[in-house]
Amino acid sequence: MARSRNGSGPPRLDTENVLVTEAGPPSVGIVVVSHSGLVADATVALIRQLANLESEGPRLVAAGGLEDGSVGTDAVRIADAIRAADAGAGVVVMADLGSAVLSAFTAVEELLDAEAATRVAISGGPLVEGTFVAAVQASAGDTLEGVRGAADEAAAMDKLGDRR
Repeated sequence: MARSRNGSGPPRLDTENVLVTEAGPPSVGIVVVSHSGLVADATVALIRQLANLESEGPRLVAAGGLEDGSVGTDAVRIADAIRAADAGAGVVVMADLGSAVLSAFTAVEELLDAEAATRVAISGGPLVEGTFVAAVQASAGDTLEGVRGAADEAAAMDKLGDRR
């Protein structure tokens, strides 16, 4: 949880799915886009635990499923998530499938103002591994391009090593 604006006081959440941090310079935020709200929410929860982001770290926001809980992607929901994740250093968007990427581009190109759109990078990296390395890089203070680059490179991670 984040501390209040002056650095003291009880932790607080701005919205249900946004971890807000206010210590130090702003971090690159991350939006997780999935066709399933459950998958997006679970990915955010997993990454917060794996990257130890419970109390400090970048804003991670889930943007999954449709308003009624059904499967799909919603450009308006994605645009809202981008706005919530942007602390001023930009936002990397991670997506599960190709049509989620298309919805993310629609959100950026048609629903965000031009200035905000310049601070968004959409990654082609894998959803879970890419979000994990993006969160680690963002929490280390990397730039928008550095965070997106790390997320993209996660696609080439060799998880099997010599055990093929």
